[in-house]
Amino acid sequence: MRIARMIARAGVCSRRDAERLIEAGSVMVNGKLLKSPAFNVSASDIVLVNGKLLPVSEPVRLWRYHKPRGRVTSHKDPQGRPTVFDALPDHLPRVISVGRLDYNTEGLMLLTTDGGLARHLELPATGWRRRYKVRAFGRISQAQLDGLKNGLTIDGVRYGEISAQLERDGNNPWINMSISEGKNREIRRILEHLGMKVSRLIRLSYGPFQLSELKTGSVEEVKRRVLAEQLGKELTDQFELGPKPQVRRTAGAASPSVNASSPKAKTKPKPRKKPPFGGKKKKQTRR
Repeated sequence: MRIARMIARAGVCSRRDAERLIEAGSVMVNGKLLKSPAFNVSASDIVLVNGKLLPVSEPVRLWRYHKPRGRVTSHKDPQGRPTVFDALPDHLPRVISVGRLDYNTEGLMLLTTDGGLARHLELPATGWRRRYKVRAFGRISQAQLDGLKNGLTIDGVRYGEISAQLERDGNNPWINMSISEGKNREIRRILEHLGMKVSRLIRLSYGPFQLSELKTGSVEEVKRRVLAEQLGKELTDQFELGPKPQVRRTAGAASPSVNASSPKAKTKPKPRKKPPFGGKKKKQTRR
């Protein structure tokens, strides 16, 4: 894999920060200073970052997180606002977000230890839709929402198919919306284009993963088996999510399925006594 990805997988820093370290001359591979991030490495290579041996790579893991309002989906914010990552439990390894939710949006976020997995899950080609529950000021009809099925263009930006269902009519209605791209502030811009102003935006699901009853600010890991089922065999192999190999028993070790005290268990026959040195024992003859 690429050296920057390996450094990120080890939890040292992000992939972009790893590329900056390489360009600054802070990374060595097998005793040679690396000059470009366009370099592939394997598990057998010795990698040093700032003179320290690269830690063992973190396994690929995924979490569901209920993001509260008033947090930025970024590791650092130039304005000094609180971030999603500041509020995560201390026992979590270094994680990155799968896509983003803006400052005032709440609901389901996916967090992972692997940047490659995050990028794959963000792609529209993956086919994972994002479902939202929206409350907005203004009046709108179901006919207007049905007009979003073929997508639309706003200020030169093309938005793909949007599914929207009016949940409650009135001056401050709730709307259920589903999109497949997740462009920057997509829901808000679409409704503003229709004369609405979003007052609350909650993401309910991301692909097969649901917000469900996860409490605000809580984080819950997705089981390895569940993640593998959703990704399919090719990606399961790529991200090494398959079942762990069973440890082989050494020759002569007892099988765990057979109890030595069981009547079916076989006992070893007693070894025969060897004849004295010199061959077969002579028969005694009577005189």
